[in-house]
Formats: sequence, C-alpha cells, structure tokens
Amino acid sequence: MTIQELNERSRTVFRHVVESYMQTGEPVGSRTLSRISQLDLSPASIRNVMADLVDAGLLYSPHTSAGRLPTQLGLRLFVDGILEIGNLTEQERTDIKARCSIDGRNLQEVLTEATSMLSGLSNCAGLVIAPKSDSSVKQIEFVRLGLDKAIVIIVTANGMVENRAIELPPGLSDSALREAANYLNARLSGRTLSETRIDIQKELESHQAQLDELTQELIANDLASWGGGETLIVRGHSNLLQNVGALEDLEKIRELFDTLELKKERIKLLDLAEQGSGVKIFIGSENNLFSLSGTSMIISPYQNSQDQIVGAVGVIGPTRLNYARIIPMVDYTAKIIGRLLD
Repeated sequence: MTIQELNERSRTVFRHVVESYMQTGEPVGSRTLSRISQLDLSPASIRNVMADLVDAGLLYSPHTSAGRLPTQLGLRLFVDGILEIGNLTEQERTDIKARCSIDGRNLQEVLTEATSMLSGLSNCAGLVIAPKSDSSVKQIEFVRLGLDKAIVIIVTANGMVENRAIELPPGLSDSALREAANYLNARLSGRTLSETRIDIQKELESHQAQLDELTQELIANDLASWGGGETLIVRGHSNLLQNVGALEDLEKIRELFDTLELKKERIKLLDLAEQGSGVKIFIGSENNLFSLSGTSMIISPYQNSQDQIVGAVGVIGPTRLNYARIIPMVDYTAKIIGRLLD
C-alpha cells in the first residue's frame, strides 16, 4: 500500500495517530483525536476511519478497549510517505564538525567520539562501524589478563588502535609473551598484516624463527585473525535499557547488543548500509537482527577517497524514535567522517 491509496480523511487521522505515538508512546483514542481542531470530525467518524486503518493493517489495538497504535507496516508507510525530514541548523553542523575533527586525535578516538555524540543527540544508542584497516603496523603489544588470556593491541600508521582478546597456550610465560611481541614488531613494523602474514607463517613452518614452541604456537594460531576486520563501536546502551519495563524486553535488548559484538553481524550491518546510497531505515522485524528487540535502526555508509564504502554510522532506538531529526544527523555525520578519510 502507498500513502496515495488513502483518502484525505484517512491520511489525516493516520498521521495524527502516528505523530501522537512518536511523542508519547501511548495508544491514542478517537476522543483525543476529535479534540484536534484540524480534524473537524466527530469521535464516531474518527472511530470509523480508524477501523478502516486497522483493516488495512496500518493500525492495531494493543488492548480491547484501548486506543490505536501504528503497526510496523504503518510506521514504514509514514516514514516513506508522510514524514517531513528536518534540516540541521548551522550550529548543529558546526558542533558535529567540531566533535568529529582530528584535532590531535587518532581516527579511532574520533570515531568513538562520533558514536558518543550520536547517542547523546538522539538519546538512543549510537554505533559506528570503523573501516577495515590494512594500514601498515606501527606497533604490537600483548597485555596479559590472566593465565590463559591476553589482549593484543595493534597500533597502525594511520592512528587506528585495535584491541583483540586472545587465548594463550597453557604454560606461556611473560617472557615468551614479550618475545612474541618483539618478533612480530621486527617483521611487521612499516608493513601491513596482509603483506607479512604469509612470510611469517612460512618462517614458523620451516622452524627458521628462533622461538620456543609455545611462542610459535601463539603466533601461528592467532596471526590470521588479527587486524583487517571491521570494528564496531557502540555507545549509549543505557538509553535503550532505561525505558524498558518488562524483564523479557530487557533481555531482548541485551541479546541484541551481544549479537552486535559478533563479527558476522558487523559484516551484515555493513552489507545493509551498502545497499544503495544514503541513509537506510530499518523498522522492527524488517531486519532479522532487530526482530526480537523491537527496535529500529537508522544507518548511513561513509566512503574513503576512492569512493569505496568502508564503514557506517547509525543510531539504534525504539520504533517511535525521532526519525525527522535523526536521519539528517546520521547522514551529515557520515559525510564528515568520509571527509576525514581523504
């Protein structure tokens, strides 16, 4: 169905129901709508129009005697056919530019700031998919977390810092961990991981490297998974959790964030952003990733100087989030980040 298929009276009632829902999150009844002067309709006439909109699948009643709420189909129809997208003010543009400027920071820090900014401005969760990095490596360090775990810190020449949790071979000493870092830094410094990965693997397989067995095992097992992937930055989890009443809904939101941490889901997110150009809007179960949590996502890709899509920025929030305000905000932030990559 398109918005043009509704007559003027149905469009007006439908628009007021959706706008009321976005402001309050509550069902709206015919008496409430009848008090809106623009409608100039009796409660009985409004009830008839709302009943038609229910039959069309655009509205539903959460309870027997309650008012009406827009369905997911109704929200999609509203966003695509009625929503008037606002424009950012010059001050808002200036603020976004300032918060996304390099200003002595590395790219990772800028992207983290952009994520926090989107979360704060939207009062939702902000997310940024950082670009795949195949920049040359500046330094690698290992930080032990316990007997069998460590963090590998990879600092690239373009300022990206990537942290990966890894499993350590049983019995690996601190001195062996330092030896592994020294070995990798000697071979990786000034080169990319993809350039050196095969060379290092050949050296290990031919036993040319002067390393003990456990250190070789650490490098051989984990080298293939370091670097070169997308990094997901999410800020503002609490914005989604604070307004959730039911315990089962709280768990669904938590499951969503756990799912987003999986690399395959980060790739799916980037694939979604790459479909066409500009801002994408996913409402509820239109995307499997958000079907259980009942949330929506506004996401926009950003490009490098070769016009290649390398990452995305977005906002995750309730289905009644402020689309008109957030869409231009996400769009402009994506453009600013893309310029940084030039």
